[in-house]
Amino acid sequence: MIGILALLLFYWAGYASCSTVPQNSTDMLSLLDFRKQITSDPRDFFSSWNSSVHYCSWNGIKCSRTNLGRVRELNLTFQSLGGPISPSLGNLTFLRILDLSSNNFVGQLPFLNRLRRLKAIFLKNNQLQGFAPAALVNCSNLLYLGLTSNMLNGPIPPSISLLVNLKYLYLDTNNFTGAIPSSLLNISKLEELVLSDNQLQGTIPEELGHLSNMTKLTLGGNRLSGSIPTTILNQSSLAILDVSVNFLRMELPYNIGNTLPFLAVLTLHNNMFHGQIPASLGDAFHLQILDFTSNNFTGHVPSSFGNLPYLKYLRLEQNKLEANESKGWEFIDTLDNCKGLNLLSLYDNQLQGAIPNSIGKLSTNLQYLGLGKNNLSGTVPESIGNLIGLNELILDQNNLAGAIGSWIGNLSNLVILNLTENNFSGPIPSSIGSFTQLTGIYLQSNKFEGPIPASLGKLQYLLELNVSYNNLEGPIAKELFSPKSSLTKCVLSSNNLEGAVPPEVSNLQNLNELDLSWNKLVGEIPAALGKCRQLQILQMDNNNLSGNISSLGSLTSLNILNLSHNNLSGFIPVELGNMSSLTLLDLSYNDLQGEVPRDGVFQNASAVSLVGNRGLCGGVWDLHMPPCHIDSRGKTAQYYLIRVLIPIFGFMSLLMLVYFVLTEKRTAQQPSLTSLGDQFPIISYVDLVRATQNFSESNLIGRGGCGSVYRGNLMKNSLEVAIKVLDIDIRGAKRSFLSECEALRNIRHRNLVSIITACSTVDMNGNVFKALIYELMPNGNLDSWLHPEGNGRARKPLSLHQRTCLAVNIADVLAYLHHECGQTIIHCDVKPSNILLDDDMNARLGDFGIAKFYLDSRSLSTENSNAISSIDVNGTIGYIPPEYARGGHASTYGDVYSFGIVLLEMLIGKRPTHQMFVNELNIVTFVERSFPDKILDMIDGPLQEDVKTTRINMVTDNGAYQCLFSLLQVALSCTRQFPGERMTMMEASSRIRAIKTAYAGGK
Repeated sequence: MIGILALLLFYWAGYASCSTVPQNSTDMLSLLDFRKQITSDPRDFFSSWNSSVHYCSWNGIKCSRTNLGRVRELNLTFQSLGGPISPSLGNLTFLRILDLSSNNFVGQLPFLNRLRRLKAIFLKNNQLQGFAPAALVNCSNLLYLGLTSNMLNGPIPPSISLLVNLKYLYLDTNNFTGAIPSSLLNISKLEELVLSDNQLQGTIPEELGHLSNMTKLTLGGNRLSGSIPTTILNQSSLAILDVSVNFLRMELPYNIGNTLPFLAVLTLHNNMFHGQIPASLGDAFHLQILDFTSNNFTGHVPSSFGNLPYLKYLRLEQNKLEANESKGWEFIDTLDNCKGLNLLSLYDNQLQGAIPNSIGKLSTNLQYLGLGKNNLSGTVPESIGNLIGLNELILDQNNLAGAIGSWIGNLSNLVILNLTENNFSGPIPSSIGSFTQLTGIYLQSNKFEGPIPASLGKLQYLLELNVSYNNLEGPIAKELFSPKSSLTKCVLSSNNLEGAVPPEVSNLQNLNELDLSWNKLVGEIPAALGKCRQLQILQMDNNNLSGNISSLGSLTSLNILNLSHNNLSGFIPVELGNMSSLTLLDLSYNDLQGEVPRDGVFQNASAVSLVGNRGLCGGVWDLHMPPCHIDSRGKTAQYYLIRVLIPIFGFMSLLMLVYFVLTEKRTAQQPSLTSLGDQFPIISYVDLVRATQNFSESNLIGRGGCGSVYRGNLMKNSLEVAIKVLDIDIRGAKRSFLSECEALRNIRHRNLVSIITACSTVDMNGNVFKALIYELMPNGNLDSWLHPEGNGRARKPLSLHQRTCLAVNIADVLAYLHHECGQTIIHCDVKPSNILLDDDMNARLGDFGIAKFYLDSRSLSTENSNAISSIDVNGTIGYIPPEYARGGHASTYGDVYSFGIVLLEMLIGKRPTHQMFVNELNIVTFVERSFPDKILDMIDGPLQEDVKTTRINMVTDNGAYQCLFSLLQVALSCTRQFPGERMTMMEASSRIRAIKTAYAGGK
């Protein structure tokens, strides 16, 4: 305080005779106190705030011209300042503009209610957490309040409704919760209300429609439900209406284009709107942006859209809009009137037939055309070449056929070309190589023939090239790997490419992914490939490559390396074990030799596959490799020593064999400990015979792929158990036993079936006997609850709440196996019969007989290396993810898919193998076709009781319907066709827990 007084005295003395600006001690003291609270000033912004400069000339300060010496504006924007905002700013009573935006201010918005002259507050892009009580109560002249992109939480402060002169209120991108306060109606002059990207819930207050001056209302990115109030849809002054990414559900009124005559932006994407798109929107003359993505609109696209001269963006993807050869394509003919049209997307709808020739009449300003994931057929019309302004052409996942015509040569401004999953044939046009702006070419899963054009090497900005799953052949042109190329992802797999891998691949210094698998490549892996230091994924499996792999030790960024099914030889570079980023390594079915490294990825047997290399030895125990021989000092001595020892050991082995044959029957009761460890109790064969009454049929619980399961009672402990007896004659049973022991040895989770011990011995007849003993689950398995046979005791069907709880249990344990148990474990057979229920009806996941070992490659015929084999696709039909059937490796995303199928089965009550699922219809497409309009018609009968009260109003105040809808959303997200599009089990677990909490609270 003494320092501040001294500074004031200095100012008064220095300016007493010569200053023309009066001093105001309150304003200067307030500024100095504000400065004192700042904890971070990286740009030295406050360097001018010193005694040599009058405070009205300090950085960011403007003083009033009529009230000399009084601070009128404080502008400190974009200075990266940190610390709390001092409440002393509330003493700058002549302040009109406060701009602290784009800094790192923390804490609360302080008490500023003395600032009655304040007109605007700009505080966006900070880290404020809340409001001081009554912070702005008396700021009655405030016109603009901008708090975008902070960390404000809790309900929207009701005191804001006292700012009766406010015109612009921006509270978006925070963490506000609760309902939108209807008291905002008190701000009668409000013109722009922006509340998007928060966590607001409930319905949209109809009072907002009574704000007669409203021109902009954005409520997107919240959790709002119900419908848009009629009062808002009749608010004629509205120019911008955004309610995207909520849970709104309604049909749009037929006259919406007439009641909102000044509408320029209408965004409804990611909701549950349904019905037909109103033709009256064509009367909204000023409309520029229309986004209806991810809803359930049906019918045809209105031809009246051609009446919108200012239309720029028309996004209608992911709906159920229709068109066919006879009707529905008329809108294309009318859109040629929209000369400013920049984007047209009808991706993922139900459009059929050929693309109309009139597509070529669209605006030459069109930059994005998306018609992918429909049912389009025929050839691409030549007229599409008239769209010379196109940057992105998306036609993937259709039935388009024929060769790419001359139309492609006119689209020289293309940046993205996506023709994936069609029936295109013929050669890849070399003219594509002249499109200098191309960054992505996606031509996979077609029938293209001939070589990969060398002209693609001219594309300096090309980042991704994927031409996999075609009929391409011939050598790979070295020009493709031009030194000027920016290629980061190159996928050429599953073709008939031949010859050696060009050493020029080393020119691609930015390459992140290279996939040359399933071709006919020969020769050695170029040593120069080791220069691609950014490479993260390298897949060259199923070729005829030879030589060693020593050069790959320098690829320090590798995440995935697959060189399986080749003729590679030599040693495994020890450098591979030093790569901390390497998480998946497949070197199986080669001719590698020598000792296996023990570090890095080699410590995780589930992430490494080395089978089919007879010359390898050593490594960690879990890899089950033979031990490496130790060299003696003299090879001659070793030679003679071996010649002497072999007969001796052979004779001794023969004696031991005879001994065991004669004595095994007498010692049949003595079990051997399994790999489970000494901490598990020893159970003999005789114990199990007694426990199951000699494995009687009356104690049989069920039969599986590798054996039978019996109920038993261990007399020693008076413990009821489930005994899984392996049928050793079944192929893979022994491996199943080892897999289950290994998987369950060190993992613990409340939703795993608890293993008690294992028994590995011989039975009374001297036959090998292997069994696993588990804690008995008295309520059976989930399958028996979902599909009761009718011949057992009557059970009350599972309620929606019970099914939600079980879904949480299953998701939790899979998330644990994938992400939390120390090593990634892939179950590979998630299905209801492997989900058991304990006394409290909690789900327990069991049967790890094929778990985690599916990172190994399988023995496929290299003579038919271009065929996608389903050999050794393990799991259960109906629950197996589609990529496994295409020859893909097991992954955590495979478990996610299986979990999604189980969740769908729990909700609709039908197995994925139900007789109704034939041809193109499966359980996923069945649900997708009914979601969300008809979900009450497809769900399991017993669940109808939980939601029967909602048939009149299926959304408003209905926790059961919201729970059901949200669970189906999660299930469909888990069962996406491509693994990368699915959520992880960690995400699924979090989502379902939130759904359960919300449903329980709603009840």
